[in-house]
Amino acid sequence: MNQISSFEAKVANGNGEQTLSRDIYRLGRRFDFYRMLSFYFTTVGFYFSSMVTVLTVYVFLYGRLYLVMSGLEKSILLDPRIKEDIKPLENALASQSVFQLGLLLVLPMVMEVGLEKGFRTALGEFIIMQLQLASVFFTFQLGTKTHYYGRTILHGGAKYRPTGRGFVVYHAKFADNYRMYSRSHFVKGLELLILLVVYLAYGKSYRSTSLYLFVTFSIWFLVASWLFAPFIFNPSCFEWQKTVDDWTDWRKWMGNRGGIGMSVDQSWEAWWIGEQEHLRKTSIRALVLEILLSLRFLIYQYGIVYHLNIARRSTSILVYGLSWLVMLTVLVVLKMVSIGRQKFGTDLQLMFRILKGLLFLGFISVMSVLFVVCSLTISDVFASILGFLPTGWCILLWNQITNI
Repeated sequence: MNQISSFEAKVANGNGEQTLSRDIYRLGRRFDFYRMLSFYFTTVGFYFSSMVTVLTVYVFLYGRLYLVMSGLEKSILLDPRIKEDIKPLENALASQSVFQLGLLLVLPMVMEVGLEKGFRTALGEFIIMQLQLASVFFTFQLGTKTHYYGRTILHGGAKYRPTGRGFVVYHAKFADNYRMYSRSHFVKGLELLILLVVYLAYGKSYRSTSLYLFVTFSIWFLVASWLFAPFIFNPSCFEWQKTVDDWTDWRKWMGNRGGIGMSVDQSWEAWWIGEQEHLRKTSIRALVLEILLSLRFLIYQYGIVYHLNIARRSTSILVYGLSWLVMLTVLVVLKMVSIGRQKFGTDLQLMFRILKGLLFLGFISVMSVLFVVCSLTISDVFASILGFLPTGWCILLWNQITNI
């Protein structure tokens, strides 16, 4: 699995560099229209189409997020004139849902195998492919192509990636999978997961379940593939002793700080620095575009804070300002704990524990006041976590860009 992903990443990087060069233009303009289309799809076109497919999912979900947070979707679906037409729409979606699950994408393969070996053989091979979770594998590789192709277009920096030629059936540790798929799949999969959860939670009261499933089933499948495919296709991944060993190795890797001579597989800090290498060699325009793209993570907080019970349906800008005050307070507390751990060290553990105890008591006191006086609810706490996590990731991305 990892060797295939490394090879796909290397090819996607190469196609990204070709997209930026004049070679494709000079070759394509000398072909006739049909040869040009064939040349386009067999080179950069396939990767560009894959990137557009993933970007369409992002645009669709962020558009849905805006509709549900602004209340526009609720007003549309509860309109009596539109409500009468929802049922025929659901029936139409139900009749076409089989084709919308991606079966039309495999139709060319079925037709090709059918013409060569017969349609009964083609149908049998298609069923076997689904039993072997081919859909999960190729959906996962879609994320690999999109990530490395898009990063190369934005920042350049294609490089050789060793793929290995040895015996490929081996158990990959969790730390290896985390290092390899963190930015390309896990972060993006969690972002889409939060989008789906927010869209489900804030539109559940007025939207039918069947309509939601028809609209988002394929995206849920995409998220599950990106988050769990490295473990599904990893031999002995669910063996208990392997799981314990992987967890121990991952904790050891996370506990080692970087330094001179530390490789990426020995320390998370060395890996983290290596992940920012493309930002040090890119242009100012690409950095500005990175900042603009990261602004999308602020939409969650802006939409969620106005739906909290503690906000009491207020639409004042002060609500959003107070949410930023809470966010900054959390960051200051975390920074105090980090500085305390470095300052006190092993010699003054008692002082460090006293500091953590005081911070914990202060947190409990503030939360108690909010629950009793300001009508804070448990649902508000979980909703705030959904809103503040993307904001924290946005601040982290800004810090990466400004500290290169």
